[in-house]
Amino acid sequence: MGFSREISISGRNTKRPGRERLRTVLFVCSANLDRSPTAERLFQGWRRGWEAKSAGIMPALDRNPVTQTLIDWADLVLVMEPDHAEYIHGHFKCDPNKMRILDIGNKYVRGDPALIRELEEKALPILDMEDRLREIWGKEHSSRKQE
Repeated sequence: MGFSREISISGRNTKRPGRERLRTVLFVCSANLDRSPTAERLFQGWRRGWEAKSAGIMPALDRNPVTQTLIDWADLVLVMEPDHAEYIHGHFKCDPNKMRILDIGNKYVRGDPALIRELEEKALPILDMEDRLREIWGKEHSSRKQE
């Protein structure tokens, strides 16, 4: 299952003039080397409505670590494995309603076509569902509980 996406400029503002705020998704893996950077690149600008970032719970040198700031930034946190969710819940404040486990094992290299297929199969339905919920509930919908 393939799809096309818009190329986006990283670091852009999540607010578009005269339009709804972009949705934000954080992809988390172990080292932020292969799985989460592939997901970030794949889903950056998805349907012009999503901004993506990636991080690792034990990042390799010069890679992005999971931080409270990133978790707070994200409307949705998609982790590759259950251990990643446990780590985040044990070290950070994160509403469990905004976290989903993709169950994608650490067996891929960055950009691997099999990884891309698995990400499309597992992450794409979650992003699509979040978009549909937002349409139904209005632009204020978020996976987080309303404060």
